[in-house]
Amino acid sequence: MNTADPQVPAPGDPLTEHPLLVGRHSDLEYSESLLAYVHRPAGRTWWGLLGLGLAGTAVLAVAVGVTLFVGVGAWGNNIPVGWAFGITNFVWWIGIGHAGTLISAILLLFQEKWRGSINRFAEAMTLFAVTCAGLFPLLHLGRPWKFYWLVPYPSSLRAWPQFRSPLTWDIAAVGTYLTVSLLFWFLGLLPDLATARDTARTPRARFWYGLASLGWRGSARHWRQWRTGYLLLAGLATPLVVSVHTIVSFDFAVAQLPGWHTTVFPPYFVAGAVFSGFALVLTLLIPARKALGIEHVVTPLHLDNMAKVLLATGWMVAYGYLQEHFFAWFSANPYEQHVMEAQVSGPYAPLFWLQMFCNVAVPQLFWSARLRTNVAVLWVAALLINVGMWTERFLIVVSPLSMDFLPSSWAAYRPTWVDWSLLGGTVAFFGTAFLLFLKWVPPVPVSEVKELQREVDASLRFQREHERPTGGAP
Repeated sequence: MNTADPQVPAPGDPLTEHPLLVGRHSDLEYSESLLAYVHRPAGRTWWGLLGLGLAGTAVLAVAVGVTLFVGVGAWGNNIPVGWAFGITNFVWWIGIGHAGTLISAILLLFQEKWRGSINRFAEAMTLFAVTCAGLFPLLHLGRPWKFYWLVPYPSSLRAWPQFRSPLTWDIAAVGTYLTVSLLFWFLGLLPDLATARDTARTPRARFWYGLASLGWRGSARHWRQWRTGYLLLAGLATPLVVSVHTIVSFDFAVAQLPGWHTTVFPPYFVAGAVFSGFALVLTLLIPARKALGIEHVVTPLHLDNMAKVLLATGWMVAYGYLQEHFFAWFSANPYEQHVMEAQVSGPYAPLFWLQMFCNVAVPQLFWSARLRTNVAVLWVAALLINVGMWTERFLIVVSPLSMDFLPSSWAAYRPTWVDWSLLGGTVAFFGTAFLLFLKWVPPVPVSEVKELQREVDASLRFQREHERPTGGAP
């Protein structure tokens, strides 16, 4: 007779080799452990990081103020490089947000259980990244207070946006993406906000969490409607993974400029967006799981799966690089060939080889199962991929513009302190928002973790009841 505890996996059980949950915890223990960081007072480390983030955000405010009062001339843009850091940062931040939608929506529809512990990190990152991205096109307008001219609304002047311009497509795509992502994130939060309300230690916290949870009581009717709405929003969000960055790629692909006018850009941009998004999720998740004490729900299996996604999307990005250079050669177009040759050996060649190292060479580490779960290697690799993907966006935007059809107008681009301040300031703003998210919002979906624990228990019980005896009489 098998006397093993049905709640505890036996040694050698395949479910214990890479568990999604470490240990067996009750619902109360999950509520207390996953909300402990939210309820306890902030420590010195959190306050120190918040101070750095606010200081960087103040630098962002100064850079935005200079841009508004002086104009875009305060940037390093010139003729012919009319797009530079502004559009580079826009494309980079939009791409980063794609991992949140992929983890939350697509993996939910495919019923991938490992998403449950990390999807809220990714969803919050999506919201903050899209907010940072939206700043740059507005400032790039020159007169951002006239941004509503890009929106089709009844006007006595009968002035309508130019719908053949991809810039107006960006407004619709990014606006839709932000709206759906915000609704999806907040809807998923409702059960956990109610749990935070019920476990709050002060009347003030109980009031605010109760207000945010919209009267959630956990009844069967609430759960039924919640699951229906959550799946519907997941279905709406899934096409956005492809459509949003495809439309962003049209900003370049529909132009006649060598280096931009190519049909490989839409899938190339989408793969790069998922690649950079997963890299930033790992960059934030690895230190957060240690600081929050959630290693029992964000396990080596989660890190291993995310590293595999980085390896797969890294090969897609590498294929895009190969296709760019192959089609430039195959087309026999001297202008296209010159742009590709200039990337390899021209003034921006050091950035090109940095991009190749970070985006092609570094992900090959993840062929090793041991390195895929090595926290230090994984974090450094994810950080290098973030650097490489920003460098790629910079080369896509600046390199073709700096050497267009007219050699007499060629000019190098040099960013000013305002350009660097806008980039660094948005990174600081992103970090500040992420710190506040970790402190005020349950960072891990408590309800989904509890449900996963019940499924694991049921699976183990089924396996124990149906396993065959290895020898002797039953």
